[in-house]
Amino acid sequence: MTPLVYVPSQSELLDFLSNYEPGVLGYFEFSGSPQPPGYLTFFSSALHSLKKDYLGTVRFGVITNKHLAKLVSLVHSGSVYLHRHFNTSLVFPREVINYTAENIYKWALENRETLLRWLRPHGGKSLLLNNELKKGPALFLFIPFNPLAESHPLIDEITEVALEYNNCHRDQVVERLLQHLRRVDAPVFSSLAPESPVGLPEPPLIAASPCCNTVVLPQWRSLSRTRNVCELCVNQTARVIRPGSISTPRCSFFEMAAALDSFYLKEQTFHQVASGSTECSNFLSSYSPFRYYTACCRTVSRAMTGLLGSERDASESPATAFSSLEESCEVGPASSVPHIEENRDLFPEADVRSTDFTGLSCRTNKTLNIYLLDSNLFWLYAERLGAPSAARVKEFATIVDVKEESHYILDPKQALMKLTLESFIQNFSVLHSPLKRHLIGSGSAQFPSQHLITEVTTDTFWEVVLQKQDVLLLYYAQWCGFCPALNHVFIQLARLLPADTFTVARIDVSQNDLPWEFMVDRLPTVLFFPCKRKDLSVKYPEDLPITLPDLLRFVLRHSDPAPAPPSSATPPTGECLQSEAVLQQGHISHLEREIRKLRAEISALQRAQGQVEARLSSARRDEHRLLRQKQTLERQHGLLQLHSEQLQALYEQKTQELEEVARKLQELADASESLLTENTWLKILVATMERKLEGKDRAESPTPPEEARAVPPEPPGAPRLPGSTPPSNGSATLASDRSNENRTD
Repeated sequence: MTPLVYVPSQSELLDFLSNYEPGVLGYFEFSGSPQPPGYLTFFSSALHSLKKDYLGTVRFGVITNKHLAKLVSLVHSGSVYLHRHFNTSLVFPREVINYTAENIYKWALENRETLLRWLRPHGGKSLLLNNELKKGPALFLFIPFNPLAESHPLIDEITEVALEYNNCHRDQVVERLLQHLRRVDAPVFSSLAPESPVGLPEPPLIAASPCCNTVVLPQWRSLSRTRNVCELCVNQTARVIRPGSISTPRCSFFEMAAALDSFYLKEQTFHQVASGSTECSNFLSSYSPFRYYTACCRTVSRAMTGLLGSERDASESPATAFSSLEESCEVGPASSVPHIEENRDLFPEADVRSTDFTGLSCRTNKTLNIYLLDSNLFWLYAERLGAPSAARVKEFATIVDVKEESHYILDPKQALMKLTLESFIQNFSVLHSPLKRHLIGSGSAQFPSQHLITEVTTDTFWEVVLQKQDVLLLYYAQWCGFCPALNHVFIQLARLLPADTFTVARIDVSQNDLPWEFMVDRLPTVLFFPCKRKDLSVKYPEDLPITLPDLLRFVLRHSDPAPAPPSSATPPTGECLQSEAVLQQGHISHLEREIRKLRAEISALQRAQGQVEARLSSARRDEHRLLRQKQTLERQHGLLQLHSEQLQALYEQKTQELEEVARKLQELADASESLLTENTWLKILVATMERKLEGKDRAESPTPPEEARAVPPEPPGAPRLPGSTPPSNGSATLASDRSNENRTD
């Protein structure tokens, strides 16, 4: 509704510059004319920005006061200023780029600096979230957003957190904007930590006031078998110091992360220097040869941990839960899943200081990209990321790290505000992150509880697997093709073993997350959790086939019963002994019946095996016979193929010869036909000549006898010598005959 924001005062200028959206300011003097040069172009650029992105990711403002314009380095009327929080702010270069609405918008879009980004998935298939998650760890903040509201206090607090988080060089302009966002001076928070527990001796005060922090050792550390709480202090000298109460001044979490890292590396050299239940030791820093740390470790009971805070009940449970299972395998009260990542401080909120948080994005290799989503429109995404569906206030924060395959959520019981958000980001950025990875599981089990195989989910893992009797757990997934083939084996195993002391369970790891220490690297996988020794779980050998006899041997080998408790002073009564004997006899008879069934099944399988082997031997003999016949037929086929090739070659040769003979005969036939034609014509000519000659002879018969006697006539067809000349009258006659013949033809 307002493409241009009028900025008349310094307060409103600070409001404009401290906004999380990038801002473009234009300075125009309206004293000379109602429309100063360049104003309509600047207004058109604001409209052009709304046309390209109606959500208004780039804000445009106008300054008319020259003194106010000098604060943002604008001197000449018509100048345009692009504000950037952490990089150098820019002035539109009118000498290089043409002063047009399109160029102003492109210049602002290309050089803008994004502090927070709104994500608005359109509801269909989209790679919007995937493309943003590929850039690195992402902080998603779901907040209710009203675009018509005059102010957004929660967004102002988030903007303040983002400015402090990215203020690496402690820029004075950013500090001034932060002071404007706070409106008042930052409040001084008193320590929320309680006093020292009763019963522990009060140590002497530390003159150097070293920074200390209380940490809970994870269960997998070797020292945690005897001590589960340590206080780490930074010490500049080599003398052992005793930390004071828990409210001792604390150092930055980066220093404590380095101390914790060095403590884990030097844990083997830890030695006892104080009597009682507290152990103290000095150890050299792994990063600096001139820095020492002091660690004092002690055992904190469940009752004392309850005084320190309800949040530590879950993290203390791994060190205490297994010891409580040494007495009984019955289901205890509900508790969280033990987690090796639970090493957070007892009072994380006591270590929140703005000096440690300022510029944190440049001091860690897990820099966060901050995104905002409207919870009124996209709360479904928040629910899928772990937000409660029945939340009264739709505010939710989560960190998703695709590279580490994990994501963390801010405790829904805590309000989304500046302090909690800074603490959440700090705990994620620390080297040994105290955040607990959020686990997502399926809503309900596939099988009810009365079935032989218990279906385990993320919520029931602790109750079923870690607090019950001996448990054999099968890890499977819906896409695993080999896993369904094992169902009948586990059903038979569940029928053989007593249900009151043994549980056969399975879990779909494609739908249920577990802590990393309980995950497997291949499917299917079988883990056995023995009673009273849950920390000594055993993996079924990968090279051993998963069959019923092998599973029975595996379970019996690793489920040795615990030693019987010492007998009480009161001897057992006869009725008790008799009932125990009857119970044992019942177990023995049950096992004998099962053994007889197994033997009957084994004998039936052996008979079936013999029949199958006989059929296999007969099939092998038939196979050999058929193979020999096949080889003989192949040889005969080869000979026939060779003979066929020879006959084919001979056939082609004879065919060529016959074609040649036929061609010659055809030529002879053609020549004979031509000769016959010529012979016929010759005969006709000869007969014609003979008739003519006879006619001439008859015509010349009355000639004088002297001439007749002087020249006798030649007989017809008599040969004539070459060079002889016929009589003159004969030549004339022949000439006349030829002319007559030609005329006749």
